Amino acid sequence: MKTEFINPFLTSLMNVSSTMSTIQLTPKKPMLKKEIYAKGDISGFIGLTAPNLKGSLSVTFEKNLVLMTMEKMVGEVHQNINADVIDMVGEITSMVAGGAKRLLSEQGFDFDMATPIVVSGENHTIRHQSKDKVVLIPLNSDYGCVFLEISLE
Repeated sequence: MKTEFINPFLTSLMNVSSTMSTIQLTPKKPMLKKEIYAKGDISGFIGLTAPNLKGSLSVTFEKNLVLMTMEKMVGEVHQNINADVIDMVGEITSMVAGGAKRLLSEQGFDFDMATPIVVSGENHTIRHQSKDKVVLIPLNSDYGCVFLEISLE
């Protein structure tokens, strides 16, 4: 998978986080994901399609970070992941995919997005639509980690 396809998703996630919640994310070294289990506690997942592309994106938050994001974005303090937090993760996933779509369209590449789904719970699984490799990028913050996964074929 080429970096020119990955970087718009990474840039978009960092922009959404800093703009919507003022939480700064610092990307760490990308790696290939080898297991189906998510690294965090709640994941937004969205399918991506184009005439010659099939893939998906997931954004997985650790609990502390997603709760702080909720507090900073919406002004609501939650102790646990609930329906409101789930809705917010779906919205963030849509914003990240939409931001990447805008950046990629400036390079002449366009894709369609499905409606995001959100999965939560300890050791929840993520099954990407592509049969290609899954690139996993951890991003650190003062409140915990978020994990960006991208798979495109």
